Amino acid sequence: MSPGADRDLQVNEHLVIPVGELEWSFGRSGGPGGQHANTADTRAEVRFDIEGSAVLDDQQRQRLLTAFGSEIRVGVSDERSQARNRAIARDRLARRLAGALVHRRRRVATRPKRGAVERRLSAKARRSQVKRGRGRVDPRRDD
Repeated sequence: MSPGADRDLQVNEHLVIPVGELEWSFGRSGGPGGQHANTADTRAEVRFDIEGSAVLDDQQRQRLLTAFGSEIRVGVSDERSQARNRAIARDRLARRLAGALVHRRRRVATRPKRGAVERRLSAKARRSQVKRGRGRVDPRRDD
């Protein structure tokens, strides 16, 4: 058993998910690996029931339901060891849940300052002049 696989999942400083609310399943990993891959159930998948969780408050539950739906699943088959895949799955689940629970501030629309607008327009005029100077040269014209 991997270290920490039987412990509660610390998502952030405000949320700890009891190990009993995490549902694990294991299967065969795809890809190369020869006889080991064909016989060992090293792929780990963890599921967390958002709707049925007893540890989420209403605000957390609503944020997670909006982000993931009623259930979140994380499957890992990166390593040849089931224990290592379990650890990676726990870490990814915690990071995904923590990311969805972060409160993002609304962007306040602002207008650009007059100087910024003038600089942008003068830069566009200079660029236009440079491009206008790239036209074909008329050999009959004598400047």
